[in-house]
Amino acid sequence: MDRQLLFICFLTFVIHLIGTLAYSVRIAGIRTRRIAVSLALFSILVLVSRTSNSFLGPFLAKRVESSIGMPLSGPELLSDFRWLLVSASLATIVGALLIPTFQRVFCRAVMHFQIHRSVPKLILHGFFKGGLSYVKDNVSLPRASNLAGLRDTQSVSLSVTLLNVIATALWTVGVFAALYAGVLDPSVRVTSSTLSSIINGGATVMMAVFIDPHMSGMTDDVIEGKVSETQFRRAVVWLVGSRLSGTLLAQLLLVPSALLITLVAKAI
Repeated sequence: MDRQLLFICFLTFVIHLIGTLAYSVRIAGIRTRRIAVSLALFSILVLVSRTSNSFLGPFLAKRVESSIGMPLSGPELLSDFRWLLVSASLATIVGALLIPTFQRVFCRAVMHFQIHRSVPKLILHGFFKGGLSYVKDNVSLPRASNLAGLRDTQSVSLSVTLLNVIATALWTVGVFAALYAGVLDPSVRVTSSTLSSIINGGATVMMAVFIDPHMSGMTDDVIEGKVSETQFRRAVVWLVGSRLSGTLLAQLLLVPSALLITLVAKAI
């Protein structure tokens, strides 16, 4: 693995790590009863994710452009994309392990923001006024009781779990498939690179129409006392597990998705 690929893997890791930690924001919002503030502060990390994503595309496209036409470029680039998907899976695992720690730190950040109402002050406090030591003192791994709660299939519906697997797989593989389609048929590589929405468009619809409303409704139920916080935590465990399954499923969908994009690019 060369330095450029390692950097692209790092960007992929950051994007999926932040995506996984998003689940803990709802837990922090429930604990502090400040869901809107929690989501607003999390947008700072989303900004980091979007910045990483803005660099990921050009770097990956440049790597594809430089390799097209070289001997064995197809298998080598396919191996590169496999490594990127592995990075996504590893980020999901690390994010799952960090959820308990992140939720404690994020609760502290929300309460600090309620007092000072300043994001710059919050960032300065986090890095220079004991914030890092607070993180160190509150490192915690997921409890075994939450994992044992996976037997409670009533925490989240099976249909939402399966939709999250499919949506995550499509969203993860979309951009990669569009670029790899250009490797399969270089004559339409520019057109193919713009057709990622064929794959991840379905993921966006599923997340917006089914998954996010379900989790938002469940969050409100916890606030109103209709659902216990324990059940909500178990639902998060199910969704994180389905997210990991989705990144693994993306490995199987990479080549078929690229072939589909190639066919559409030729038909346009």
